[in-house]
Amino acid sequence: MSTREVCLLIGPGDEVLWGDSFDDPVALPDSRARWEAIWSLRDTLVEVTHSHPEGPLGFSSEDETTMAALQAALGRPLRFSVVAPDGMVARVGGEDVPVRNEPPWAAPLRIASGLLYGRPRLSPAAG
Repeated sequence: MSTREVCLLIGPGDEVLWGDSFDDPVALPDSRARWEAIWSLRDTLVEVTHSHPEGPLGFSSEDETTMAALQAALGRPLRFSVVAPDGMVARVGGEDVPVRNEPPWAAPLRIASGLLYGRPRLSPAAG
């Protein structure tokens, strides 16, 4: 199975409110449907999460600008997280924190992304 980035919008009680994906393991381009979902769910939206099927276990520079834009547009803080082969990290109060007990939606996100927890990444030489 090929890998791809997946995005989920999470509400109270770890409820998955909306999701989308893109058939690329290192990119999740802007989507009008995603922005409309964020706006329509703005009152109940708690967290925005996405996968990095090929790593890294952290936020990219594009993630950083998107997170800043979302919080500015909504006028309140949100939780952001990334699920990667090596684990999960969340941005909480401006700090990146490893997530040791993954929420119930993390396993289905891993499956939809085509990755399993702890799956080794191929080195460039392995081609």
